[in-house]
Amino acid sequence: MKAQAADPAFATLAALDRRARQRETALPVVEEVRQQWAGVGIRLGARRLVAALGEVSEILTCPALSPVPHTKPWVRGIANVRGNLLPIMDLGGFLGRHSVLMTRLSRVVVIQQEGVQAGLLVDEVLGMRHFFDEERTDVPADLGEELRPFVTGAFARDGSLWLVFSMRALATHPNFLKVAG
Repeated sequence: MKAQAADPAFATLAALDRRARQRETALPVVEEVRQQWAGVGIRLGARRLVAALGEVSEILTCPALSPVPHTKPWVRGIANVRGNLLPIMDLGGFLGRHSVLMTRLSRVVVIQQEGVQAGLLVDEVLGMRHFFDEERTDVPADLGEELRPFVTGAFARDGSLWLVFSMRALATHPNFLKVAG
């Protein structure tokens, strides 16, 4: 130990250590960890929906569509997206609500669920949304029968109700799979 005390390099390091300890500040303390649910916000008319992040493959501006004869009115057509054919469905029309009017805000939400790949035309994509567990709320009792099979929950934030829309439930629903008109 005496050799270390006489070593000038050791003395310098010990002095630096003392000064650093005098000036140290405590690390921030995490008081609580809040669980978050993440999804993609979608607008259909005045209704706000949110789909789980893992259920949406991508979001596109509406590509050029080729009509598909003898299909239901909510089948808007088929699009060539990077060399792959993608059926484009009008989500509002399928749900028996208004058909989506093509505007600069309209988007196609691409899903790949249970072997079904489709593009869903919506009025607007509202971006990623994060909700805390304490924002969960009950699904409204007066929710229309056209939406009920696809809504698995709800969140309330800033006076707005966000319905959790299951793309998986949509892709496996018999009515969605019957596109022939």
